[in-house]
Amino acid sequence: MYIVVDDRQMVTSGYVASFKREGISSLGLYADEFNDWLETASDSDLEAVQGFVLGTFDERVHSAESIRRYSKAPIIALSDVRSLEETLELFTAKFDDVRKPVHVREILARSEAVWRRVNASSGKKVQNESDRLKVFFDGRDPEIDGLPLALPRRERHILEYLVRKKAHRLTKKQIFDAVYGIYSEDVEDSVVEGHISKLRKKLRQRL
Repeated sequence: MYIVVDDRQMVTSGYVASFKREGISSLGLYADEFNDWLETASDSDLEAVQGFVLGTFDERVHSAESIRRYSKAPIIALSDVRSLEETLELFTAKFDDVRKPVHVREILARSEAVWRRVNASSGKKVQNESDRLKVFFDGRDPEIDGLPLALPRRERHILEYLVRKKAHRLTKKQIFDAVYGIYSEDVEDSVVEGHISKLRKKLRQRL
């Protein structure tokens, strides 16, 4: 899931709706709400966050520094007007900035690029695929042996999350929170079992 922070309700609701159209869970917060949430969020909640999208608000750079104390997830800054001073400030704070308007698919692609840089700098293997399976993390279906494997959005997101966390033991709740959002109350967590069962069957047929 993605956390969208901006003091303008129109911005947060707009991006939350855009993420939803892509089948991505997200949560929109005002700056003050976000700081409180960050300090009280559980490790499980933070683990479910795949990226932070920071709009325009005071103390944005300070918020980014606070995020780094709790999470390694990518931080994307939305800029209304790009200036050299702002670009240098954001670069120093070590997060990417994009000029609005920006499609959420670009945010997803930039987030994946950040994940690759983090893994490379930490000495981890950057490859996110096996010899036969390739996962893109930007809205495209995965490929097996060079051919697309068409998946419903939820199954694709589960596969992406499992690939990104392939070195970790995951619980059903962690997968649910990442795919449906940590405050989703209208979906039973048992639905994850159904998605994974279908995903396994499709992968088994092709692999």
